[in-house]
This record gives sequence, C-alpha cells and structure tokens, in this order.
Amino acid sequence: MKKNIAIVAGGDSSEYEVSLRSAAGIYAFMDKERYDITVVCLHGLCWKAAASYQGEGAITSYTDPANKIEWVDMDRNDFSYEYAGQKHRFDFAYITIHGTPGENGILQGYFDLIHLPYSCCGVLPAALTFNKFACNHYLSGFGIHIAASLLLRKGECIEDNEVVAKIGLPCFIKSNVGGSSFGCTKVKTPEQIQPAIEAAFAEGDEVIIEAFMGGTEITCGVYRTREKEVAFPITEVVNHCEFFDYDSKYNGLADEITPARIPDAVRDAVQALTLRIHKLLGCKGIIRTDYILEPTNLPDDPNAHILSGYQIMLLEVNTTPGMTASSFIPQQVRAAGLEMKQVLTDIIEDSF
Repeated sequence: MKKNIAIVAGGDSSEYEVSLRSAAGIYAFMDKERYDITVVCLHGLCWKAAASYQGEGAITSYTDPANKIEWVDMDRNDFSYEYAGQKHRFDFAYITIHGTPGENGILQGYFDLIHLPYSCCGVLPAALTFNKFACNHYLSGFGIHIAASLLLRKGECIEDNEVVAKIGLPCFIKSNVGGSSFGCTKVKTPEQIQPAIEAAFAEGDEVIIEAFMGGTEITCGVYRTREKEVAFPITEVVNHCEFFDYDSKYNGLADEITPARIPDAVRDAVQALTLRIHKLLGCKGIIRTDYILEPTNLPDDPNAHILSGYQIMLLEVNTTPGMTASSFIPQQVRAAGLEMKQVLTDIIEDSF
C-alpha cells in the first residue's frame, strides 16, 4: 500500500513563492509509484491542501485569481483534509518552507506533537540553523572559520563609525533569519549603513553586520541516513552582480558551475566539513552549506581548513534548501550521477 506524503510549502516569509516552486520540483522528483503525494500550503492560520494538483506545472497560491488548483482546508488537529467524501491522512511530511514556520523549528514541534515523521532536522537544530549568527558562532567553537560579525536586535542602534571600526568596509548587512538574500545589502560607504540596516529589519527582528569575505563562493549539499552518508559534488557560484542576490539565484545573473573548479584536496575537505557540520548540528535529511574560499599564503593545515592556498570560510547552513529543477541540490545530484527520486526515497524511508 502506498504511503501518503505531504509536501509542505508556503510559509510566512518573503520566500513564499520560492517555496511553492520548490514544492513543484519535489512533486516532480518524487516516486509516484511508491507514494501518493499532496502539496499542502501554509500561510498564517490558513492551511490548504492542493487536492486536485497532479504535477501540472507551477503551483500558484490559493489567493491567486488565476489559480486553477482546487484547494481545500486542512484540519490542524491532525494534519488531515477531506476531499470527495474521503478523509486523507499523511504518513510523512516533506518540509520545503524556506523561512518561518518550516525552517525554524515551529512546524517541526507541531509534527512531533502529532507524531508525524518529517524530512528535515528537529526543533533544536532547525531553530539554531535558522539563526545565522547563533549557528555560525556555535560552529566556530568547533574550529570552523567564520567572518567577524555584529548582531542588532529590533530597537538597537549602532553608529556608522562603530561599524567601520569593528567590521570594516565593505561589509554585508542582512537579516539574521531571512533567505534568498531578501533585505541583504553589500555596503561600501558609511552613508549606506543605516539604510541597509533598515532594509534588513524589514525582513525580521534581528540584523547581522558581517565582514566582507573575498574569494570563491561555493556550496555543498549532503544527506545522511542510518545506512549511509552522501556528499554531493560542489557548486561554484560566479556572480555577475555585487553578490549572490535574488536576481542571481532566480533570474540567471550568476553562473553555477558543478563540479566547482577547485583543487581535489579542497573539494574533499569541503565535503568532509559539510558532513561534519551535519553531525555537529544533529541535522536530518538534506542540508546545503555555503562557503567562501579565501585565498591565503598560509601553509596547508587541514585542522585549520587551510588547503591548497585557500581558507574555507563558513557562510551559512541551509536545512530546507531550494528544490526547483535548477536549484543547487538537483544540480549536484545530477552531477553525482544520482537521481533525485532515489535521494528523496532514501530520506523518506529512513524515517520508517
């Protein structure tokens, strides 16, 4: 008998539409012979199941006037819905919400309460990785290199000269909890600091001011089950903008090269480091970790993540990475000679 799988998308952040694209991608990848699959969209207290969706292209929001999907209300008591006179319950939830409540532990706690298995890490690692500042400083305690940074909470202020003295210019000012580079600014002059802080606060209640790291941007995906751990080929990001912003990610303004053009020793070290981060954080399923390879003249030292003229600098950890056909993870899976269908099956079946 087929298991019933919910692909849970939407959420309450600026990445709502990105999440719907990921849901369509996961639906396309997932094994239809093994699973009955329903996309569930969450937005605030409005939870809807796409009862009529059968993978016909993009998923549009239930609030979209052009929407052609038949959306029905979810019962939040047990995460079920009724359609065509039948009650539908789920055996597993694949979370692909980028932002709250699916990436910060809130939804994971709900699923724990109703005993519904899900695809990504639990409450604590989800909450930790969602807070970029806390996560990076936690990992720095294990010898992982991060950029110098400051944290501002809502209502706190900082003088321009303090930013310049402590962090330097250029620097990045961004939301501590946002994704897809919403509210992120590369700041080059003191006059840009306050507007950038204001833009970042529009995305959440905490803002990071982070030192600029010059070098090659790369990203590495991994997943672990009880039986195996897999590190995918690394992707190199070549930006045609100031940094890897929304247009770069989704409108083709960056070259994404998989596998990355880096020395084999650096590749192996990054893959091993990403698997180590997966374990250190207690993650589950797929994560994608972003890095900057900073050029260095220091001698090779694997313990300090310095190899072949590069120092590996952590940017951030993503526990619900994008899953459209052109996203990093599907690219890396293809480059590894694997199939997304099998990777998703591994993750789902590991919960049983």
